[in-house]
Amino acid sequence: MYKEVGAFDAKARFSELLRGVSEGQRYTISVRGKPVADLVPSQASPLADARLAMEALRKLPKVKGIADAEIAAMIREGRE
Repeated sequence: MYKEVGAFDAKARFSELLRGVSEGQRYTISVRGKPVADLVPSQASPLADARLAMEALRKLPKVKGIADAEIAAMIREGRE
């Protein structure tokens, strides 16, 4: 997921943004509210991809009526 950052703010916080990118974060840099560039990792790392996937999974609605323990048991059963 991309976070939007204004150009002036990006210039002031460039080192901080680069640290975020190294951890898998992605930024869209805008000028006067218009997106002009994306700051992304140069090579998609497995760790960055995993973080993005986990973030997307957390946003999914929980299934009602099935306890977490039941789901874990189903997963274990499927692995056997």
